Amino acid sequence: MSNFVSAADLDHLLTSGDTVRVIDVRWRLDRPDGHADYLEGHIPGAVYVRLDTELSTHGDPSEGRHPLPSTQTLQEAARRWGVSRGDIVVAYDDSNGLSASRAWWLLRQGGVDVRVLDGGIRAWVEAGLPVETDDVRAEPGDVVLDEIGGDAITIDEAAAFPASGVLLDVRAPDRYRGETEPYDPIAGHIPGAVNLPMAAHLDPQGKILDTHTLQATFAGIGVTEGTPVAAYCGSGVTAAHTALVLDEIGISARVFPGSWSQWSNTPGRPVAVGDQPG
Repeated sequence: MSNFVSAADLDHLLTSGDTVRVIDVRWRLDRPDGHADYLEGHIPGAVYVRLDTELSTHGDPSEGRHPLPSTQTLQEAARRWGVSRGDIVVAYDDSNGLSASRAWWLLRQGGVDVRVLDGGIRAWVEAGLPVETDDVRAEPGDVVLDEIGGDAITIDEAAAFPASGVLLDVRAPDRYRGETEPYDPIAGHIPGAVNLPMAAHLDPQGKILDTHTLQATFAGIGVTEGTPVAAYCGSGVTAAHTALVLDEIGISARVFPGSWSQWSNTPGRPVAVGDQPG
């Protein structure tokens, strides 16, 4: 079963009799609170999800910008969204699946049947489907989550990963090369990491590319079925999208949630620059 649903698929699910919970995960690093955008128009019944407080926690800079929430925190949030045992959850955003994939990655570890709306809210609107402007307050659910965190790697595991597998840096090439760093104290990348930006997996409408194209892209950097692979980004959000795409083509990947924000705030960690893994 695909991790993605089209707008038409979601519309069908919502009228099929299955219990579907839709979550709106609009978030950007430069505008972390997407609630105002949600109120301007969202999928009917969708509950707004706060990535900074429900899909992550806060700590010391050396933990990164978006450390993982505890399983208890995520479970309480999912119940607030109305998620109960056996429900299907569909996550969407307005940023090409970037933040929705964080919800997918966490909830999937918790044992939830979760999918991502391909193309996000734009695809829904372009399909001529309705939006609403209310602030949805769902009846609390009773979901019980499995322990999360098993698909994550630590900073030490990230440092060692290139010796036995492929560590993907999914940030923009200029940040990987160390030419610019708008958010963190040091520019560059983890030594041994290979650059493959998130945008490589999407068409101009922000929808996922076909399986053959995705397989060819990953094979070109040495990632095929059976290859140990992990991904990182700036703060562990975008990397979840790469894990989602890899899972879609049958390849398991882990995520370094601390990502560059943790690495660059940890004294003594080596830094590579340029267009080669280093």
